[in-house]
Amino acid sequence: MPLVPPPRTAAVPPPPPPGEAAPAALLNANAPEWSVGDLAAALKRTLEDSFGHVRLRGEISGYRGPHGSGHAYFSLKDGTAKIDAVVWKGVLGRLRQKPKEGLEVVATGKITTFAGKSSYQIVVDSMEPAGVGAWMALLEERKRVLAAEGLFAAERKRPIPFLPGVIGVVTSPTGAVIRDILHRLADRFPRPVLVWPVRVQGEGAAPEIAAAIRGFNALTPGGAIPRPDVLIVARGGGSIEDLWAFNEEAVVRAAAESAIPLIAAVGHETDTTLIDYAADRRAPTPTGAAEMAVPVRTELLAQIHDLGARQAGTVLRRIERERSDFRALVRAIPNPDAFLAGKRQRLDLAEARLRPALAANARDSRERLSRLADRLTRRSPAIAVAEARTRLAGIDHRPRTAVLRTLERRRDRLGALDRMLGALSYKAVLARGYALVRDEAGLPIRSAEAAAGTPRLQLQFADGAITAVPEGSAPPPPAKPKRAARKPAPEAAPKPEAAEPAPAARQGSLF
Repeated sequence: MPLVPPPRTAAVPPPPPPGEAAPAALLNANAPEWSVGDLAAALKRTLEDSFGHVRLRGEISGYRGPHGSGHAYFSLKDGTAKIDAVVWKGVLGRLRQKPKEGLEVVATGKITTFAGKSSYQIVVDSMEPAGVGAWMALLEERKRVLAAEGLFAAERKRPIPFLPGVIGVVTSPTGAVIRDILHRLADRFPRPVLVWPVRVQGEGAAPEIAAAIRGFNALTPGGAIPRPDVLIVARGGGSIEDLWAFNEEAVVRAAAESAIPLIAAVGHETDTTLIDYAADRRAPTPTGAAEMAVPVRTELLAQIHDLGARQAGTVLRRIERERSDFRALVRAIPNPDAFLAGKRQRLDLAEARLRPALAANARDSRERLSRLADRLTRRSPAIAVAEARTRLAGIDHRPRTAVLRTLERRRDRLGALDRMLGALSYKAVLARGYALVRDEAGLPIRSAEAAAGTPRLQLQFADGAITAVPEGSAPPPPAKPKRAARKPAPEAAPKPEAAEPAPAARQGSLF
């Protein structure tokens, strides 16, 4: 498309005279005048109108992952040239093949310019590996990564139910695959089938397949929509590009996470996809998946009939063997009369021996009783009781005599102690003409000075007590009474019954 110059706004010099060459200023004045933005916009329109959408093959270079905005920037190059490429954020999430450094791809997009850098670029709408070799290399790399995570491990595989109640099928509802599966299930063992329709190739197929697998697993057992007991993910044959949806990481992870046993039936027997490694069983064809899902009903009926016949035959043979054994036992049992003859004979002999034995036993018992009566006569209980009483009386006399002797000794000792008490008592001193002087509290007074300071004195004589009041200073007592006063009366001496209660309280008992 030719570039259309903008309208001229500058003044134009007058043309030269005839026959003369136009000056350079006049030639420059005829050239159109562009602004930078106008030129960039004109180039952008020309480039986009001339090329539009193109398929571009090249090697990814300079890819560092999505930018902070979510867009991806890189270059496509071959041996002679390089072109910038950009994948917008919304497109990047939908790409079947994500950009990867050094990967040779075929990118489909629109050629445009970027005025900020005075460069042209391709805005990528879709991307796929370039050639079968690139597809296989990418497949092997993804297989290696997922296998390292353990998604293909044998211990993750679960057994397929022998006879599922409900079968879930993830496939296209319009292809021949679903008809083959339903026809094969009807031939072998009809079962209820739930079909989750999905696209099996092209853009958006992988997310639909992964969502269908997870959707079946999300059903509640016993709910309004029955939860399948086994899943079949199926598709007909095709090229590696056609089957690539079943190599996507989202589909493989959904198959590995499925709690429902899953049978993968993608392509023909020679086709292999990554879902085959993550599934619990791999079927060579969709028809083979139906055969794995259910047994043959007629074969089961025949097997049940055969087992029933074998069981009936076994029971009959057991009954016949038991009957034969019973007949043999009956023949081995002796005649009842012969069996009881010996018992009867032993009973007769025992009866014959019983009468003499009873008579002999009675005779022995009478003899023992007679001997016991003689011994009882010679050793009468009355005599034994009398002898026991005599021994008891002798035994009783000895302790009584010992007790009387002990009491006598204690009585004598008590009399001696009483005499000693009388000799040592202060009352004996009072009987010789002395007196005991006490204060009002009943405490003995041992000096004249103490008596002068006491307002009232108690004088204890042998025949009674009187109260006295001291006057002035008392003269020293005579020598003899003084000597008698140095001998203190025992503190334990009893007070008189009526007049002297305090000393009597201090008198102890001899007992």
